[in-house]
Amino acid sequence: MFGLEGSRKSGESVAIVDTTILPASPWSDLQFCVAAWFRSLPRYNSLMHSSTDHSAGSNPDSAAIPDQSRLAWQAEGARFNAFGKALRRRHGGRVQRVSIDAGFTCPNVDGAVTTGGCNFCDNRSFSPSRRIRLQRVADQLTEQIGRVQKRYSDVRGYIAYFQPATNTYAPIDQLREIFDLALNSDDRIVGLAVGTRPDCVPDSVLDLLQELAVDHDVSLEFGMQTVHDESLVWMNRAHTHADMINAIDRARDRGFECCSHIILGVPREDHAMMMESAAEIGRLGFDAIKLHNLYSVRGTPLGEEVLAGKVEMMRREDYVQTVVDFLERVPPEVIVERVSGDAPPNYLIEPKWCADKQNIRREIEAEFERRDSRQGDLYVPPEVKPSDRPRPADATPESIRHRIDTRGRLPVLKMQ
Repeated sequence: MFGLEGSRKSGESVAIVDTTILPASPWSDLQFCVAAWFRSLPRYNSLMHSSTDHSAGSNPDSAAIPDQSRLAWQAEGARFNAFGKALRRRHGGRVQRVSIDAGFTCPNVDGAVTTGGCNFCDNRSFSPSRRIRLQRVADQLTEQIGRVQKRYSDVRGYIAYFQPATNTYAPIDQLREIFDLALNSDDRIVGLAVGTRPDCVPDSVLDLLQELAVDHDVSLEFGMQTVHDESLVWMNRAHTHADMINAIDRARDRGFECCSHIILGVPREDHAMMMESAAEIGRLGFDAIKLHNLYSVRGTPLGEEVLAGKVEMMRREDYVQTVVDFLERVPPEVIVERVSGDAPPNYLIEPKWCADKQNIRREIEAEFERRDSRQGDLYVPPEVKPSDRPRPADATPESIRHRIDTRGRLPVLKMQ
C-alpha cells in the first residue's frame, strides 16, 4: 500500500529495495512486477532487519525501532526518510507525480465556511496544472507526462496528483468518476494523490479511497498546516485542529497513505509552538509529511502585508535549523515528501531564498551531519498508540455537506 514498505528478514533479498535506476531489460521488468505484487500485500511495519544495532537515536526512550533492526533508509546511511528513494524502493525505479486540475474550489472560498480563501494562497503559484487552461484529464496527464519525460528519461511510473484547491469537495459519484479517469487513462499511472482539507473528508470519501487503495497506491494529503488554532484563524482556514484530529482518526489504517502538510514560520509561532506541531505527527499516526516555509506571493492578503512591511518571512538559516529540529521529533518510519516550498519567480515576493530548493535541501542534510543526528532521534512515542485511538463519528460540517450535495458537475467532467 502507498507510503509503507514491506519488512524483510536478514539475508533475504527483494529487488524493490534497490534504489538504483534500472536499465530496460527482462530483469527490470520482472523487478517492476515483483514490486507491484509486493505492494498488494497487507501493510507492514516498514522494517528491514539488520545485524547492526540501531544507535542513531539520542533519546534512549524513543522505542520506535526495535533492537537489532533498521528501516531501509537508515540501512542506506541516510539522515531522513526521503520520498524519492522510498518510491524507488516501492516501484523498482523513478516515479514522478503529475498535477491534475479538476476545477475544484474550497469551502473557505465559496462561502460554505467563510470567504476569501487562505491568506497565503494563490493556487497558480504552487500548482502547474492551474497555470494552464482547464483540459480533459487524459490531456492534462499527457501534457504533464511529456514535460517530465523531457527532464527524466528513466521514469517507471506516475502518480496522478489532484493538487489545487480541495479535491474531495464534490459528490461521491463525481469523485469516483474523476479518480477512475485518472487511474485508467494511462498504463503508466501507478497511483493517486489527493489534496484536501481536514473538514472536507466525510466517511463516504474515505470509503472510496479505501476501495481504490486495494489495487492502487493512494495518498490523502491533509492541509493540517499547524496544531495552533490561533494560527489557523490568521490564515483564514476556517477549520480547527479538532477537525484535523477527527479526520485523521477516521482515515488512519484504511490501506492508503495519510500525509500532513505543515507550514513553518507562521507569525507569532515560536520554536516551541512549531515543535508542538512536530510532536502531533507521531501522536496522530501520519504516514508522511510535507514541510513548507511560509512564503508570500502576489495577489494574496499575505503578499500585501509583506509588501507593506507588516509581516516578515523566516530567515534561511533559521528555517534550516527548524526543519532539522522538526524531523528529529518525527517518527523514523514517516516519509518526508518535501522539506521546503517555493513559487515561480513572477509570483514570489519573499523569501527569495526559498527558490534555491536544491541548496536548501543540502543545507538541511549538512545540519543533520553536523549534529550527527537523524529523523526520529528525539521522537517520544505517545502514551496511546495511533492504532489504539478510537475511530470517532464523522464530524464534517453540515454547511460543507450541503454544498457538496447541491453543487453542480465538476468543470473537468463536463469536458470528458
